[in-house]
Amino acid sequence: MNLHNIFTDLEKNTDIEKAKQMEKYMKNNFRFLGIQTPLRKEITKSYFSEAKKVKNIDWEFIDTCWKKSYREAQYVAIDYLKMMNKFLEIEDVDKIKLLLVNKSWWDSVDGLHRIIGDLALKHPALDQMMIEWSKDENIWLRRIAINHQMFRKEKMKEELLEKILINNFESEEFFINKAIGWTLRDYSKTNPTWVIQFIDKHREKLSPLSIREGSKYISI
Repeated sequence: MNLHNIFTDLEKNTDIEKAKQMEKYMKNNFRFLGIQTPLRKEITKSYFSEAKKVKNIDWEFIDTCWKKSYREAQYVAIDYLKMMNKFLEIEDVDKIKLLLVNKSWWDSVDGLHRIIGDLALKHPALDQMMIEWSKDENIWLRRIAINHQMFRKEKMKEELLEKILINNFESEEFFINKAIGWTLRDYSKTNPTWVIQFIDKHREKLSPLSIREGSKYISI
């Protein structure tokens, strides 16, 4: 089954009214066909079931997805990578980085952070790269560095997390401060004491947004 036929199936299901709503929600940064998540996953289900049997990631397909003018194609690429996650290797990081810095917005970046996170957990050599990304001029690389350990629970590398967050203190960028808060909030479910102590220690350099988001489930 040819993965590229997905695009034909997507385009056949264009819904102009829904497209307008989706474009407005995304601040008109991208063009949409108007295909919401349930239908997108229904369209790709049979294609992905066959693709998974190959056990080899089709980067040419992903590249084509990213070049398409409508946003649903990028979502398809992210869905595909999530499905093929276990076949990713450290050598694929540069390819993923290209996705992160092209057609970047919170939706695509947040869609990819678990993919980077799982890869970094499997390959500790990537920890240093996450530190470097946390200092990059590109805010989306910084955001994914901040969030890449979310949902790890007891596998959280606290020293790494602290270094990355400190590298982003006193930022005026909304998407950075929001990411700091989300990561702290997520980890507070596992280790509230660490998060309370972190916020108390760095309160003067954390943004009000980060503190508010990070303390949602704890008392500070």
